[in-house]
Amino acid sequence: MPFARRAFLRSAAALAVSPVLFGSRGTGSLPGRDTPFRHGVASGDPGHDSVLLWTRITPLARPSDIEVHFVVAEDPDLSRIVTGGVAFARSRADFTVKVEAKGLLPGRTYYYRFAALGHRSPIGRTRTLPRGRLARLRLAVASCSSYPHGLFNGYRAIAARADLDAVLHLGDYLYEYENGRFGDGTALGRVPDPNRELVTLADYRRRHAQYKSDPDLQEAHRQHPFIAVWDDHEIANNAYRNGAENHQPWSEGSFRARRTAALRAYLEWMPVRATGSGGRVRAYRSFSFGDLADLVMLDTRIAGRDAPVDDRCAVRLASEKRHLLGPEQERWLFQRLLRSEQRGARFRLIGQQVPFAPLLDPANEDGCPLDVDGWDGYPQSRERLARMLRERHVDSVLVLTGDAHSSWANDVALDPYDVRAYDPETGRGSRAVEIVTPGITSPGVSDARRAAALATAYRRTHPHVRFVELHRRGYVILDVTHERAQAEWYHLSTVLEPSDEETLAAVFRVEPRANRLAPGADASLPDPEAPPLAPRHDPMG
Repeated sequence: MPFARRAFLRSAAALAVSPVLFGSRGTGSLPGRDTPFRHGVASGDPGHDSVLLWTRITPLARPSDIEVHFVVAEDPDLSRIVTGGVAFARSRADFTVKVEAKGLLPGRTYYYRFAALGHRSPIGRTRTLPRGRLARLRLAVASCSSYPHGLFNGYRAIAARADLDAVLHLGDYLYEYENGRFGDGTALGRVPDPNRELVTLADYRRRHAQYKSDPDLQEAHRQHPFIAVWDDHEIANNAYRNGAENHQPWSEGSFRARRTAALRAYLEWMPVRATGSGGRVRAYRSFSFGDLADLVMLDTRIAGRDAPVDDRCAVRLASEKRHLLGPEQERWLFQRLLRSEQRGARFRLIGQQVPFAPLLDPANEDGCPLDVDGWDGYPQSRERLARMLRERHVDSVLVLTGDAHSSWANDVALDPYDVRAYDPETGRGSRAVEIVTPGITSPGVSDARRAAALATAYRRTHPHVRFVELHRRGYVILDVTHERAQAEWYHLSTVLEPSDEETLAAVFRVEPRANRLAPGADASLPDPEAPPLAPRHDPMG
């Protein structure tokens, strides 16, 4: 944007919104009960010249519309304003506000704030996507945050990392269960609200509101843009296109109505773009990080997933007619990966929900998949993708996975148990790699000794599994340069009390076109020149 136009926008924005944003009540520090901004601020789905900004107004009364002002600035003090405007919190959207800040520059950090009802929000921080040559990309990868299972120390750790470009959330952002069904939050004061299984729009809205009231999750949203996608628990356990394992139509009504309610609440309460046509909600979308990486986010749950087959050994699992993504999304994915390869991006990242690499039950010699809720339950979908990668020479693909409540680093080979098809020493036969992030709080194998024994069994029986840890919670940092993409697993010391203690559990890297994992020596160093985090207290006082 020419300098004169940018200066004009800066001045115009300041004149338009300064009476509210700089002359209103409140400290602008982290939200308390006396502010309408009780659920904090958030940003997400960044573009090269825009980003979504989000907040929610909690009014004492319930007017139909509430005027909300916002500004975006180049500095944490909000003294160099580049744009701003007015939006409305409406009752039909549960008083959530989602605005697109436009006219921004690529690869820049910005700071923003809302104002409404005479109060200022906390200051948020966000970042646009870069264009052109990019030396480094740093992403946090997270999933599976069960409120009753513990404190969100992982989100707190992510929030404190000033050099992140974005946070990828791969689903199970919240859970639909009542207290005691999946975790008992009584002792921690984290009983789910409402304390019943979520079915209605009001139910899902209340659960989102509870999660967004958590200070650690609020801080992660305040400091970094999120790129998020739903998994099953945002709707119901083991959801698919037309149903869910945890849905009983005779007592809970239409699954379609429940799914519609859940996704409406998700889109209201999350900083994500609603895409699609003909009334359909589409979660799969793509993001480009300069010449370094392209990211595609998939919906492996409801866009095209056929009904699951409960029998792990059923012959019909391998039917070519069964889809995980659906034909439309699968074509879109192939096109995006091909386009990324053709434009010369260094790496291709696939953000998705469920385990991708083949896994067998190490305690069972029947040769059947361990879990058919993931890609093992839809092997032809995986076969088509791997075949496309091989035939069209699409390399440097990293599959980023959530859902498993555990940590894995896998080479992706279609038949990793056949030494003629895959060599674990050289990586021959591997077409991609998979990075699985542990849960923020959702538990894996609860007994540490049993978890260690199982991990040893997996490594012994699965030559393509390079690392597995089944007990600890945490997150992944993905550090990408032109020389390699490096995944770093950080495990938390506890989720039962506030703690900043974490341990670097593993480091693996993949070089361009190698399509295989290799152990990394050290964690990547933080960027000492990262833009400052948003202040916890209003610089205006």
